[in-house]
Amino acid sequence: MVTVACYVLASLGSTSHIPPRLGVFLAVVLGLSLLAHLANRWLVPDANPVILPIAALLNGIGYVLVTRWNPPGDHLAAQQAAWTAIGIGAYVLTLLVIRHSRDLDRYRYLLLLAAALLFLAPLLPVIGLRINGARLWVHLGPIQFQPVEIAKICLCIFFASYFAENKELLTIPTARVGNRLFLDPRPLFPIIVAWGFAMLVIAVENDIGFAALLFILFIGMLWITTGRFGYLLLGIVLFAVGAGVASHLFVQVHQRVSLWLNPWPNTQLAYAWYGLGTGGVGGVGLGVGSGIPIPFVYSDMIFAGLGWELGLLGTATVAMAYLLLVGAGLRVAQAARSDFAKLMATGLTILIGFQALIIMAGVLRLLPFTGLTLPFIAYGGSSLVANYVLIAVLMRISQESEPLEVAEASPPSLGERTFEVAA
Repeated sequence: MVTVACYVLASLGSTSHIPPRLGVFLAVVLGLSLLAHLANRWLVPDANPVILPIAALLNGIGYVLVTRWNPPGDHLAAQQAAWTAIGIGAYVLTLLVIRHSRDLDRYRYLLLLAAALLFLAPLLPVIGLRINGARLWVHLGPIQFQPVEIAKICLCIFFASYFAENKELLTIPTARVGNRLFLDPRPLFPIIVAWGFAMLVIAVENDIGFAALLFILFIGMLWITTGRFGYLLLGIVLFAVGAGVASHLFVQVHQRVSLWLNPWPNTQLAYAWYGLGTGGVGGVGLGVGSGIPIPFVYSDMIFAGLGWELGLLGTATVAMAYLLLVGAGLRVAQAARSDFAKLMATGLTILIGFQALIIMAGVLRLLPFTGLTLPFIAYGGSSLVANYVLIAVLMRISQESEPLEVAEASPPSLGERTFEVAA
C-alpha cells in the first residue's frame, strides 16, 4: 500500500492526474507480494518475518522512482517491473531448490568454479560488453546482465564453507618458531588464491566498486571466523596499500579518487548535491522535482533523486530500512545452528549492507563514488534478481534456526522458575 500511495503521489505531482490503469498496477503489486508471502507460508513458515517486507518496500520505492525518472522514449519502468516479477520468481525457486542450507556446503568447489566462470564471462570477446568504462556486462541476445552479481553470492558461500571447516587452524596457533607458537599461514593460502583471482579479474574489468565489496567480504568473514583483531588490522593495512597502488596503476581508480578530492568538475556529483540541497528536510514532493539535470538519476544517482523529492526524511527512512535489513540478517546469523550457516548468513548480510553503504556514502562524498547499484531500489535487473536470491538463502537459514530462537526467547515456566530458586 505504501508503494501504491507513492505511485499515485508521483503521478499527481508530475501530471496532476491519477495514473492510468491504477487498478492493474495495484493488482500486479499485490499479486507479486501475495505470491512471495504464500511461498513463505508454504516453504519457510517460521522464518524471520521482517526480511521480505523490508525488501518489498525498498523494491516498491525503487520502482516508483524509476517510473518517475524514466526518460522519454525509454521503457525502463516496464523493464524494472518485469525484472521484479523475475526476482520474485527467483526468490520462490531458490526456496524450492535449497531445502537445507547444508546442501550448499557440499558443493562449495562447484560454486567456486561457477563464480570463476561468471567473473570471467564479461571478458569474453563475443558476449562481453564495456559500459561506462567498466567491462562487467554480458549480453545474450536482447538480454544484458552482470554475472558478478550472482558470482559474489557463490563466492560468499565458498568463503563460509572454507572458513567453517578450517576455523580452528585459522584461530589456534600451531606453527612453532623457536619457543613460540604462531598461526599456521598454510590454511589461508587456498582462500587467498580464490579471493586474489576474483580481485584480479575485477581489476581487469575496471570496476572498483565490486573489488572493494569483495575485499570487505573476505576480511569481514575472516575476522568473524577467528575473532582475531590482527586479521582486521592486516586487512586495513592491505586495503590502504592496495588503494594507493591501484590509484597509480588503474585509470578509473585514479579518476574516482581525483573526483572524490575535487568533485566539482564532475557534473554528475555536483548536480546530485544541488538536488539534495534543494530537497532539504522534507523534499520538494514526489513528482515535483524539476530543473536540475541529475545524470543517471534512475540508476547510479537514484539516492540523490530520492533526497531531492523526499528530502532528508526520505533518505533517512531508506537508510533505516537497510539498517533493519542488516539487523535482521545478523539476527539470523546469530541464531543459526552451524558454523557454516552462521558465516553464510553473515557474509550475505555484509554483501547487501556494505553495497548500500558504499553507494549512499559515494553520493554524499563520504567515500569515492563507485557506481554500485543501490540494492532493491536502483534500476538494474541482474542486481534485483541476485538480491532476491540472497534474501531467499537468508530465509532458508532462518527457517532452520527458528525453533532454537523460540526456545531461547520463550520465558521460563513457573515450575522452571521454582526449580531455579530452589536450586
